[in-house]
Amino acid sequence: MRRLLFVLCLLFTLPVMATGLLDARPSATLGAINNSADFLPVREAFKLNLIDSSPDTIKLRFVPTEGYYLYRHRFAFKTEPADIALGTPQLPAGEQKHDEYFGDVEVYHGILDVDIPRPANDQRPFTLVVSYQGCADKGLCYPPETERLSIEGTPGPTATESTNAPATSWNWRDLALFFLAGLGLTFTPCVLPMLPILSGVVLRGQVGGLRGFSLSLAYVLPMAACFALLGALMGMFGAQLNLQARLQSVWVLVPFALFFGVFALAMFGVFELKLPQAISNRLDRVANRTQGGSLWGAAVLGVVSSLLVSPCVSAPLAGALLYISASGDALGGGLKLFALGLGMGAPLLLVATGGAAWLPKSGPWLVTVKNAIGVLLLGLAIGLLSRVLPGPLTLLLIGVLAAGVSLFLGTLEFIYKAPRQRLAQLLGLFLLVYALACWFGALSGHSDPFNPLGPATTSNASITGAPQAAGDWQTISTKAQLDSVLVEAKAAGQPLLLDWYADWCISCKVLEHEVLNNPRVLDLLKGYRLVRFDMTASNAEQRALLDHYQLFGPPALMFFGKNGQEKSDQRVIGEINAADFAERVANANDQI
Repeated sequence: MRRLLFVLCLLFTLPVMATGLLDARPSATLGAINNSADFLPVREAFKLNLIDSSPDTIKLRFVPTEGYYLYRHRFAFKTEPADIALGTPQLPAGEQKHDEYFGDVEVYHGILDVDIPRPANDQRPFTLVVSYQGCADKGLCYPPETERLSIEGTPGPTATESTNAPATSWNWRDLALFFLAGLGLTFTPCVLPMLPILSGVVLRGQVGGLRGFSLSLAYVLPMAACFALLGALMGMFGAQLNLQARLQSVWVLVPFALFFGVFALAMFGVFELKLPQAISNRLDRVANRTQGGSLWGAAVLGVVSSLLVSPCVSAPLAGALLYISASGDALGGGLKLFALGLGMGAPLLLVATGGAAWLPKSGPWLVTVKNAIGVLLLGLAIGLLSRVLPGPLTLLLIGVLAAGVSLFLGTLEFIYKAPRQRLAQLLGLFLLVYALACWFGALSGHSDPFNPLGPATTSNASITGAPQAAGDWQTISTKAQLDSVLVEAKAAGQPLLLDWYADWCISCKVLEHEVLNNPRVLDLLKGYRLVRFDMTASNAEQRALLDHYQLFGPPALMFFGKNGQEKSDQRVIGEINAADFAERVANANDQI
């Protein structure tokens, strides 16, 4: 039971990690069988809204869905008719992203506002042609997209061909994670021991049955509603200041990282975060005067309790509020913190219905939970700094954090310990080895925390007798050419591998260099006709082919059998590592 509660506590930072604050290249293990459903259509992945059109400025807002990003250098803005001259679009600085194939680029993961100066002496209506391009973190690049917005000749917001409704950034998974986070926050040293006291004040001995459940619910719902109000205000505040777009600047990222560092120190017990004593004392007097045992009294206590946040909850709650303020979504922020409040109140509901025996007892393990939250907050701080620090330096900091946790677990203490403590030492030993690998990798110029020592070197393909792939691939770019090679392969009874590729697709370069040239993959592909469809031009014919095959963009790998039919259950969309793709090829070979 305690292990379960510890895992629930660790889930606290998952919603934060899921916002895109931590940017890393997608895991190489992605590419589930026929995983088209893992990606959204381009207009759903990137939502364009016309916010305002004044005589001086046109204001656009791009809202990438969580897990998707836009390229700064791929924006283009034109007018129809072309003789209406717009000013230089004002784009904020993007997030620096280094790619080993494309070099340094700037991207936007969050809400992006673009101001386009409008000529003061020309107020004619016109069509604004907006071009942009983005990718998914999972390893899919969308072709360049173009949208047309109708700009009226009179001041004020106008209708557009795109949706004008602000996008919300929540889903049921997020709400479930925040609920689990609230549940985990209950099991901290200064909250769990208060449950018996709190239940005595709220329930006044009326435990069990409908009455006990009603009283506890009357306490929990107002508490959660207050959290929801706070989340909505922070979401609205973030939307007005566009914090998500501003969160690409070093002047914002560094203070935010420092905030999380301070919160982590509070979790380690260095100091306490709490309300000023004058406010705290006044709220205490209100709580003391409130009579328990009634629905109204329980509701008042719930509101007051939401304001008297304990020191153990303040730091993670503040971190959640910072995250919500960066999302710019008032509705989503309110719902997420409402779920957090419900999670914090769930143990009281359990007590009220007579299930107190299910709750764990207080003990030293509560301090471990508190320290674990502190470690996760430090990890989040490093994740924020990774946007402005060189990759090797970020890897060095990750190693420092891993080594610190290792020492805390007593890895280097050589005195006799109980079996449970020995298990902690074993975990600490693994973390210490990982820390050393991070430091070595950082000094060697590597930056991937999932592979700190860098990609493993393999022997030359000629040693295995496998041919090099470069000369074996036939490159085509039209529908007629594709139809022709499919017919030829079918007539020859030859299986075919079709690779959808584009020069502007980072993930395509990864597959080309790290997967399709792998000796084992090349060996399994013997006998295949290898065809690469180059859709760099992204013209209408090529985009129609994407729609025909139900693809959103490259990279994608499709297997066709000797009979000319696609093995759709082996289709790969997005990045995949060489080992998993080799397994996919083997499965396709079994079906041929």
